[in-house]
Amino acid sequence: MSNVSSLLSRVLVPVANREDAASTTAALASHVDEVGGTVIAVHVIEKAGGALDKASVEQREEAAADIFAAVTDGLDDTEVDAETEIRYGTDVAATLVETAHDVDASAIVFTPRGGSRWTKLLTGDVTHNLVNSSDVPVLVFPESEVSDA
Repeated sequence: MSNVSSLLSRVLVPVANREDAASTTAALASHVDEVGGTVIAVHVIEKAGGALDKASVEQREEAAADIFAAVTDGLDDTEVDAETEIRYGTDVAATLVETAHDVDASAIVFTPRGGSRWTKLLTGDVTHNLVNSSDVPVLVFPESEVSDA
């Protein structure tokens, strides 16, 4: 198995929303399909850390199911196995790295979400934190054009 094949054999794909899931799946599908790998889509429900949450757990879990549908739909025409998992945490990047270890992921793969530098500064930049603190390989695909079909 080549290095690229082993890197993409069991990838953890963080998904924050439906557009994010569709974008990453579109960028990843052909690469993972070539190696016959497994995609583990993970949605982290961020805990408020003592503050009141704006949405109930049930509402957030329903939203996660919709997000996961974008991943499974995007992988329908491939030979890739898709798994989904919801995690809960106050630090999204740390929760993703912990999950990668738990599921024995070969890499964490995603396309970065948009947003201004100010937004990232105020809300925390998960991409930056993942790339700089993960001991699991991180592969960041360029954002692809995805239609709202």
